[in-house]
Amino acid sequence: MGALTAFAALWAMPSQAAQLVRIGAAHFPPYTIRPENGADTGLLPQLVEALNALQTHYQFVLVPTSIPRRFGDFKQGRIDMAIFENPAWGWEDIPHTDVDMGLEDAEIFVAQRQPENRPARQQEYFDDLKGKRLALFSGYHYEFANFNADPKYLATTYNATLTYSHDSNLLMVLRGRADIALVTRSYLSDYFLRNLKVADQLLVSDRIAQVYHHYAILRPAAPISGEAFSHLLQGLRDNGQMLKIFDPYKIAIVPVPR
Repeated sequence: MGALTAFAALWAMPSQAAQLVRIGAAHFPPYTIRPENGADTGLLPQLVEALNALQTHYQFVLVPTSIPRRFGDFKQGRIDMAIFENPAWGWEDIPHTDVDMGLEDAEIFVAQRQPENRPARQQEYFDDLKGKRLALFSGYHYEFANFNADPKYLATTYNATLTYSHDSNLLMVLRGRADIALVTRSYLSDYFLRNLKVADQLLVSDRIAQVYHHYAILRPAAPISGEAFSHLLQGLRDNGQMLKIFDPYKIAIVPVPR
């Protein structure tokens, strides 16, 4: 069934209340940005708005959660779906359906450029992490650490300081309190737009730490099926909304296997 056929089937259904689909919103810049006061911002709210504008059969809403808490919220049915996920990030033993979103981001290394009176750091600086102080985001699953997100393991094995802020991690690098921070390419793109004078002070790796191929994770009892959600995402690709939302953050829109 093609995307247009699926949408036609939805619109042909008798008028009834929209099915409520609750999406977990964990602080994960730039995908979800949770300010101290006010509503969440970022790419996830934009995606939800586009999904709701596309059709009327489902009403997608955001439910606050956190990186560590999202698994429990999912198992307990507090949320129906987690977005911008990967099945390898702790979902292996949790019953679910995963939907390829056709989106790719990348995680990169960032270090401080050396002062002019010292030899310039080159890309080789990122080849070996041993002996370097890392600034990491607490709860993230890093490929170089075999996706082990345990804070004690990361602190002991990789001399890592963990925070809940990419901005804080980059400031640690700029102030010499950490040697390398790991951030997503999308986040760094947004950070440089907000901090125009900082780009010249940071050395960004050509080496990619890992590629984020994004999936949606759906509960088996979710009000929407994986197939139906996949059709909605295709609709956003077809009408240009996916490109409009994600391209400014250098998030690649890639083909979804049929």
